[in-house]
Amino acid sequence: MRRLPALVGVLFLAACSGNPTVGEVPEDPQVTTAPSTAAPPTQAKSGFTLIAGGDVLIHPALTEQATEDGGGTRDYAPLLEGIKPAVEAADVALCHLEVPIAAASGPFRGYPKFSAPPEVVTALVATGFDTCSTASNHTLDQGPTGVTSTLDALDAAKITHTGSARSAAEAARPLIREVAGVKVGFLSFTFGLNQGTSRPAGSPWMANMLTPEAVSAAAVAAREAGAEVVIASLHWGIEGKHDASPDQQRTAKTLLADPAIDLIIGHHAHVVQPFERINDKWVTYGLGNMVARHETPKGDTEEGVLARFHFTKSPTGWTVDTAEYLPILTDLGPPIRLRDLTSDTKVAATRKTEALTRTDETVLSRGAATAGLKRP
Repeated sequence: MRRLPALVGVLFLAACSGNPTVGEVPEDPQVTTAPSTAAPPTQAKSGFTLIAGGDVLIHPALTEQATEDGGGTRDYAPLLEGIKPAVEAADVALCHLEVPIAAASGPFRGYPKFSAPPEVVTALVATGFDTCSTASNHTLDQGPTGVTSTLDALDAAKITHTGSARSAAEAARPLIREVAGVKVGFLSFTFGLNQGTSRPAGSPWMANMLTPEAVSAAAVAAREAGAEVVIASLHWGIEGKHDASPDQQRTAKTLLADPAIDLIIGHHAHVVQPFERINDKWVTYGLGNMVARHETPKGDTEEGVLARFHFTKSPTGWTVDTAEYLPILTDLGPPIRLRDLTSDTKVAATRKTEALTRTDETVLSRGAATAGLKRP
């Protein structure tokens, strides 16, 4: 059963100012959701499990499949159903929504300036996702209107979000969720935006730009607002490259030396990249695509991983005591379906072996197995 933990939104003084905009979140920092089905706080300190997915990249072929699955209306839930058991089993599930969400009437577009239907968000909820990072090179593909419609859709679905904002006041609130009795802060930053797009003058909150200093400052702010654990989602690296770039490696070392940051979840390359343990903390340099259907499939662009981490309380603070990766595959079918390769029996044996071999070699290429990473 999907857990619906209570949400705590904490307000602190903004470093920037601006006039309220359409869709601004009310200043009352207390937001409630359905009653939690997690263990009561007296039992919660035994720990919690987080699961995170890679890029949600909605190409036109996926919308065509969703329309077929919905009998003429768009239904993306069958597409994602293969990972639902793993996602629902976690205490909190984190997605990376790379594309803007349009209104129900569209328009809907693919590469290079994405605009996806709102039913994508409905399917993320049905699959078990609780919160999404939204800072990516595609965040402003549809300008400020696209940022607003994306966050409005997530709000309507009761999926929390961070990485882009509709106002300075909204951007100033750290995203903190109560997960099995533990206050967990979430951050989201991107290396940049697509060519031809930029943040509107005077509106830096439209997309969080990645620098180590900015991420560390946001992590400290989340700690000051009450977060016990801080997760940073970073959109970075080089598309199509399995190796972590020198810049990714330098940034990871810098940020994981910061006591305010506990875990880095990476995205953007559209192929799987390594996991690594640094300063007794984990970085997933790139989880690949969670779901995508590129115009020219390359094999590795259809492969991804779910990252699963169990946090436990130690004398020195919260640490990861179990780290796992679950290889997944966008099976191009027909029909197109997302498969969990740790449990799915419908993928052709040769394709499954190819995906597992490549994923294992990549994920473990920086010593992650020796550091304790496992595949279920």
